[in-house]
Amino acid sequence: MHLEGSLEPELIFELAERNDVALPHETIEDLRARYEFTDLQSFLDLYFENMSVLRTAQDFADLTRAYFARAAAAGVAHAELFFNPQAHTSRGVPLEAVLDGIMDAVQASEHEYGISSAAIAAVLRDRPASEAHDMLAGILKHGAPIIGLGLDSAEVGNPPSLFADVFAQARAEGLHVVAHAGEEGPPEYVWQALDVLGAERIDHGVRSLEDPALVRRLVEEEIPLTVCPLSNVRLCVFDSLAEHPLRTMLDAGLLVTVNSDDPAYFGGYVDENFDQLRHHIGLTDAERETLARNSIRASFLSDAAKAELLRVP
Repeated sequence: MHLEGSLEPELIFELAERNDVALPHETIEDLRARYEFTDLQSFLDLYFENMSVLRTAQDFADLTRAYFARAAAAGVAHAELFFNPQAHTSRGVPLEAVLDGIMDAVQASEHEYGISSAAIAAVLRDRPASEAHDMLAGILKHGAPIIGLGLDSAEVGNPPSLFADVFAQARAEGLHVVAHAGEEGPPEYVWQALDVLGAERIDHGVRSLEDPALVRRLVEEEIPLTVCPLSNVRLCVFDSLAEHPLRTMLDAGLLVTVNSDDPAYFGGYVDENFDQLRHHIGLTDAERETLARNSIRASFLSDAAKAELLRVP
């Protein structure tokens, strides 16, 4: 789940008024009318445009708490959130404001919402690798308790191998490593994420099915895939949920999980993804339980915390 992807239209207008930001939309309905996407890039254009309202640490704290409130209503027990520092520093927002606001909410999530949580800083792969190094250095200097480094944004034409050095540094600092790969990009990007970046978890990964050798490796090594069904349909990766290969992936023995990606834009949070899967592909209770257990296994929680969650009936 991308934190900035939970920026709901109502909060966009509230923050725009707070920060005196002029929006190109007169009403919330005008903004929602733009939520029809033809591919990943058409979504990203609006996604980054809407971020202009995020200016202060309070804005980022409010955004994060709004997500936790919605996640609690969905029954989420643990969340590992992506956020994109470069998307904010590149428009003049201090890195400290981003980190202070998000981390204030993350560190209070269990007390305030009953949800344990952690944050993963994600590299924008369509920006220079040198900028990613600067971003990671800034986070380490700040001391923000992130748990990992991720790779996201426009996949096509931006292979994981471009960022080998910054991910090597992240691993040397003891951070977890994850990467978006095999959403719109080819299976080769998944291989690179594993072999070049050292990714422990692959985000999306649906195109892995095109490469039987890759599927075998993912199964054998139990590499989790964070699949986002409603996102895949809204971004035209698949034409409908009925055509989504989630069950094929489960049947292949892949360690897949269901996630919401950018829920404010793609039609639903994680509970709504599960509800739509039940309606459109007949997801069974046993499959739902498997997916829930997979999500615990795929998390970066301690073994003790995983064991505790797996005991929950």
